[in-house]
Amino acid sequence: MKHTHILLGHGSGGRLSHELITKVFLKHFGKPAGGFLSDAAVLNENHGQLAFTTDGFVVDPLFFPGGDIGKLAVAGTVNDLAVCGAEPLALSAAFIIEEGLPLEVLEKVVLSMANEAAKAGVRIVAGDTKVVERGKADKLFITTSGVGRIMSGAENIASAQDVQPGDLILINGSIGDHGMAVMTARSQLNIGSVVQSDCACLHELCREAIGSGGIHFMRDATRGGLAAVLAELCENRPFGIDLYEEKIPVSEGVRGMCELLGFDPLHVANEGKVVIVVAPEKAQALLENLQFHPLASGASIIGKITEDHDGKIWLHTQVGGKRLVDLPAGEQLPRIC
Repeated sequence: MKHTHILLGHGSGGRLSHELITKVFLKHFGKPAGGFLSDAAVLNENHGQLAFTTDGFVVDPLFFPGGDIGKLAVAGTVNDLAVCGAEPLALSAAFIIEEGLPLEVLEKVVLSMANEAAKAGVRIVAGDTKVVERGKADKLFITTSGVGRIMSGAENIASAQDVQPGDLILINGSIGDHGMAVMTARSQLNIGSVVQSDCACLHELCREAIGSGGIHFMRDATRGGLAAVLAELCENRPFGIDLYEEKIPVSEGVRGMCELLGFDPLHVANEGKVVIVVAPEKAQALLENLQFHPLASGASIIGKITEDHDGKIWLHTQVGGKRLVDLPAGEQLPRIC
């Protein structure tokens, strides 16, 4: 480890997060089977494969355009199961509450969680509550866990072991919306158009994609954004990635905010975007099918897996050049999920 103390950047989903996971947690807990880190662990049980995941949520502010910490906690956990090819079955939720939090705020968050879980068809079946002294936390932290059953034909999606040169890369819509929505709410920026978070449960979308066949990998692009997902996918693998800037959907509101504040949309967090790697012969049909889904009307094929430049991502820019894309080096937006 290059650092002797934890920095905000260790929670960014970027290079420092990767270093922390590798040099501390994996050092003592061990690597998963196959060595690839997915959003959920796949457990082989007598009655089929199960997926298990856990996540913590520390977003600031608690409420933002398009969502809140409660909706985010449920959707984030459901999505971590769904992108591993699992049908979500049940969730647990633990709350760390700071003394002085208005009860009406807590109830509003809990109601949001209940509504989102009901929409997703999953139950919150267990939980825990801790209260800490005033000033010892920041209003409310939520930790969730989830379990799901791996769908038929999706057994290798979490491990990405079927990814190969020639595969195409698809995303279900514009990137960076969640990060910029939280930034707007946090900073109370007075801009012409309010950017809405894309926070949503993606399990139905993922189920449709898997049913189309040819899916080799899925991951929701949360902390670290699209860049982090693809950098982790090709790290130490015998392939590289070509991305095409003109194909990557970015809303005008997000693009304008990123230019104003100096952010790269590729590194900005999402909470309703799934990156899908699909066999080339299935890609166009999948794209046309998903575009009928309300969470994928802006879907696009944005790149491909290549046998060139192993372990690297090259972005082909709109002006005809190209640049290397890597994990973000520090923390752009702390406390976004």
